[in-house]
Amino acid sequence: MNKAIYIAASEANSGKSMLSLGLMHILLHNKPKVAYFRPIIDNPINGKRDNHINTVLNYFNLKSNYDDAYAFTRSELIKALSDEKEDEIINTIIEKYKKLEEEHDFVIVEGTDFSDHGAIIEMDLNVLIAKNLGIPVIIVSGGVGKTLDEFVEGLRLTYDSFDNKDVEVIAVIANKVQEKNIPTVLKEVGANLPASVFINAIPVYKKLNNPTIKEISNAINAEVLFGTASLNNTTGDIKVGAMQLANFLSYLSDECVVITPSDRSDILLGTLQANISNNYPSIAGIILTGGIDLNPTVVQLIEGLEKVIPILKVDEATFKIASKVGSIRSHIYAENKDKIKMSINIFEKYIDIEALKEKLVTYKGSRGITPRMFQYNLLQRAKKQRKHIVLPEGNDDRILTAASQLQKQDVVDLTILGKSVHIEAAVKRLNIPFDFDRVNIINPIESEYFQDFSNTLYELRKHKGLSPAMAEDLMADVSYFGTMMVHKGIADGMVSGAAHTTQHTIKPALQFVKTKPGFSVVSSIFFMCLEDRVSVFGDCAINPNPTAEELAEIAISSADSSMAFGIDPKVAMLSYSSGNSGKGEDVDTVRKATEIVKSKRPDLKVEGPIQYDAAVDPSVGKKKIPDSQVAGQANVLIFPDLNTGNNTYKAVQRETGALAIGPMLQGLNKPVNDLSRGCTVDDIFNTVVLTAIQAQD
Repeated sequence: MNKAIYIAASEANSGKSMLSLGLMHILLHNKPKVAYFRPIIDNPINGKRDNHINTVLNYFNLKSNYDDAYAFTRSELIKALSDEKEDEIINTIIEKYKKLEEEHDFVIVEGTDFSDHGAIIEMDLNVLIAKNLGIPVIIVSGGVGKTLDEFVEGLRLTYDSFDNKDVEVIAVIANKVQEKNIPTVLKEVGANLPASVFINAIPVYKKLNNPTIKEISNAINAEVLFGTASLNNTTGDIKVGAMQLANFLSYLSDECVVITPSDRSDILLGTLQANISNNYPSIAGIILTGGIDLNPTVVQLIEGLEKVIPILKVDEATFKIASKVGSIRSHIYAENKDKIKMSINIFEKYIDIEALKEKLVTYKGSRGITPRMFQYNLLQRAKKQRKHIVLPEGNDDRILTAASQLQKQDVVDLTILGKSVHIEAAVKRLNIPFDFDRVNIINPIESEYFQDFSNTLYELRKHKGLSPAMAEDLMADVSYFGTMMVHKGIADGMVSGAAHTTQHTIKPALQFVKTKPGFSVVSSIFFMCLEDRVSVFGDCAINPNPTAEELAEIAISSADSSMAFGIDPKVAMLSYSSGNSGKGEDVDTVRKATEIVKSKRPDLKVEGPIQYDAAVDPSVGKKKIPDSQVAGQANVLIFPDLNTGNNTYKAVQRETGALAIGPMLQGLNKPVNDLSRGCTVDDIFNTVVLTAIQAQD
């Protein structure tokens, strides 16, 4: 079963609190541990907790810590956005959410309240969060004050906002509609949305939407004179007591709020008497205006009543207070258990619970993993089983800066090759935080390992004519020394290439680390972190002109690597033609490689030959290969040769701003990974993390 749902409103006052409460209620019947999470909350007022979180945690007695139930206050969010820290915002939200996901069976995520931002900004933020969390969405939209056309159009626009970013909307709830209009609303909404979307409607409930006496009291800053125990009374209509009592009594209605001047003792006492009379409706509360103190004899009379409804006092004039009360927005809060139960009952009455649960169960997962979630998952996996990585190029500033960041994240143990005095001077010049007690610095020729490493290399390569002196010369090279550390098990993996060629980096690995059993070729992949998804590109760094057999092995290795990193592979064997349309030696090689993959790994979804546009663009893929499981949705792209692959990954990286993580080498007994000489600090950081995860395998 899917482990989370994102509840998104289409605008303010849509009623998503009811949905959160109803879902929590039904999920707790099936799941022992359900969490509630709000990525963004309103700024706390007078140090009070967020009302939504406080209500859910208290009513359902959830064991989650309050601080774990949200990521940012609204003011913190605005500051981070103004500082252009969108990545930090999403990373923090992901981290908080994933912690809850790991500790619970299900997580209900409730979107923002549309309090301060414009609707477009608020909607984009909800789409961005849901997309990066990789969870399905339920949209709830309120119908108050809208025509049918306005309501349907608004829902469609909200649905499209999510769908256009490949966020799956599994349900739409039309809330606060007139009960008589429900069949029409369901019909019109259904006609404008895909048949796969679950649609339900909930009528407007005046009792639920009207504020309690407590909410009114807080909003108008009233003094509570009597009836403190009944402040959670729900309210109905507002009745202004300005006429004679005999005439006014006929206007009273069930759970109404009576507003009258403080000196109208007749209205006050008459209302109290009506409340206890079997011939008149129950009154929710009374508001006395004008700031005049009650006569002591009236106070004495009220104090003698067995049960007193709330009586509030304010200084302002009657009609001004009536206007204020009429505009107060109702909330559901922890102390008002009657209103919470009412919300849950309404939810269960009008929502097809079994159909909604079925939607949650059958949700197949997001259409792709986002770059931020992918990077978060990499870090978490690397931290779970700590590994030791050697960085041979201690003379490169980028290596040292990346090492500083790796220390800060506490991801791996590090050895850096180079002279201590040079590294210390560079760290000082770069002015970066660096804990020398947490890193090994080794100068190969002065190392205690040097002679043993040289002897080992000689024994491994003497059949190739290598002499002891030549072995010592090679071992003085940082690439050979670092690779030997991996071969000997002193380090779990190596990352190099910032200052050396690919051949210089991987040649030692090919000589004595060797390939895994069953592998005939070492290949590479890049994890291409595009705007809204992560794709795997291979081979873009190693093999110039692979044969059909080698190309098939590269494809299988790349598919297995993608699975190891949480990506469900859909493999496209790229060529200059799609399907059976093209002819020629190059396309025949790709066609043969595709058949080999299908033969060796029938479990894989693979298509080829196929052009790049048909592989990644759904509309083009449907036209060119309509029945394919891969066309238009490929996420593992296998290039026919190094020339095509290397140029394509660099073009995509530079033109789209995509982050290219890699290359990650496939097929070696132990992980040795190559960097581009044009790599950034982030490239080094990410490649070290990849290497640490490879070492776990």
